[in-house]
Amino acid sequence: MIPAHSRRKDKYTPRSVPEEKLATSAMIASLDAEGREAISAPFGHALVDMAKTREDIVGLSADLSKYTDLHVFAEAHPDRFYQMGMAEALLMSAAAGLAREGFVPFATTYAVFAARRAYDFIAMAIAEENLPVKICCALPGLTTGYGPSHQATEDLAIMRGMPNLTVIDPCDAVEIDQATRVIADTPGPVYMRLLRGKVPNVLGEYGYRFELGKAKVIRDGTDVLFISSGFMTMRALDAAVALAADGVSCAVLHSPTIKPLDAETIVAEAQKGGRLVVTAENHSITGGLGEAVAGALMRAGAHVPFRQIALPDEFLDAGALPTLHDQYGLSVSSITARVKNWLEG
Repeated sequence: MIPAHSRRKDKYTPRSVPEEKLATSAMIASLDAEGREAISAPFGHALVDMAKTREDIVGLSADLSKYTDLHVFAEAHPDRFYQMGMAEALLMSAAAGLAREGFVPFATTYAVFAARRAYDFIAMAIAEENLPVKICCALPGLTTGYGPSHQATEDLAIMRGMPNLTVIDPCDAVEIDQATRVIADTPGPVYMRLLRGKVPNVLGEYGYRFELGKAKVIRDGTDVLFISSGFMTMRALDAAVALAADGVSCAVLHSPTIKPLDAETIVAEAQKGGRLVVTAENHSITGGLGEAVAGALMRAGAHVPFRQIALPDEFLDAGALPTLHDQYGLSVSSITARVKNWLEG
């Protein structure tokens, strides 16, 4: 069990927890770079850079600035940073008020707290009024080993259902940096998932550029089409390399914008060459990218072989992330094994 007082660490450290353990806590851990170059705090540094020329950029956090990388912005621009304490409803309401006064607020917390605790305040104070509040949330899906209290496995399903809200699930440090800059200029509210700390650079080698509402082919292939978002695009790319060694050619279509979904590109790619279509997401199998893609294919009359790689519709265990990713099918080895089985079946 996690002590109730240990969920926030900006100002309070329980005496019973050694400092050395805090430094490696699963709650605040970033996704491992897995042999790739890692970039430190891309979200925070992007905000700092934008704020040099934009006085309307402000940052707010619910006592979690250090663990959403907003502390980088707070240190550079303390006069534009607002620490709202352990009060997500107040966080969202204050962000709405700032937006009404002409600011572009970036409000940060953990994804579970935004999606589960602050939903009604986001709906009534922000989304209904179509205000330009950017809600950027760490620990999406299975990126922490601290169990159901911190694992936001259903946040995309929750946020997809809210009118006026754009929903983004970026892959890596490159895309977080680019997407942060794009959403600052995007009218209306945005919910964006965050990887924090030292974040892998995955898409840099492909010359990738984030475009809101656009899915892009990162790798082409003839046997399987992965449609993925978030860090599962990294896993899909790695699985494609592993499967190529066994003679299986895989394409990867990265779809970072979950809402509005790029249905046109998804349907066009899914209908090419009779490939097995496999969605891959760091989210529950219910209500996320997979079901969004399935709906788009059905509405377009695209009848293709279709499978989902996603988290189960259940509360997940606590533990070490590599173990949990193996257990719940998000690891490269799990993905390759399942794809082989589907192709052989």
